[in-house]
Amino acid sequence: MATSAGRVAVYPGTFDPLTNGHVDIIQRGAAIFDRILVAILVNPAKSPLFSVEERMRMAREVFKAQPGVEIDSFQGLLVEYAKRRQADVIVRGLRAISDFEFEMQMALMNRRLSPSVETVLMMPAESYTYVSSRLVKEIFALGGSVTGLVPDLVETRLAEKSEQAGHRA
Repeated sequence: MATSAGRVAVYPGTFDPLTNGHVDIIQRGAAIFDRILVAILVNPAKSPLFSVEERMRMAREVFKAQPGVEIDSFQGLLVEYAKRRQADVIVRGLRAISDFEFEMQMALMNRRLSPSVETVLMMPAESYTYVSSRLVKEIFALGGSVTGLVPDLVETRLAEKSEQAGHRA
């Protein structure tokens, strides 16, 4: 489904918050594909720390100097979103062997739903293989440093969230 705009990939996730592991995958994806859509999932069932709008603003700021990276949001089936955006590839991060089974099931189901959309699994740089948004939020909530695990802007926004929560108590 390569378009006149070239090969378009979708990198979906909640990105709550965006980590340096995500940034690594996005930057390397941007080097492989003509355009990479960072697609932030709208999932009302989850209680995210940051709103979709906040996550989109942070990601846009982090990638403002990279024209091949576009930030968007979606809900519903990923393959339907990919078709609407004329993307022919789904990029997924694979941190550890434990991620493989889930990612394989998702890739095979997406292929069944839309055979023209391929899934590419990318490993982050070794230094980020243990980093997840869940762990970052937990470390930060317990007073630990997340320096080097998230972009500086995200670390600042986490601190602001913490201050806001503190003022409400």
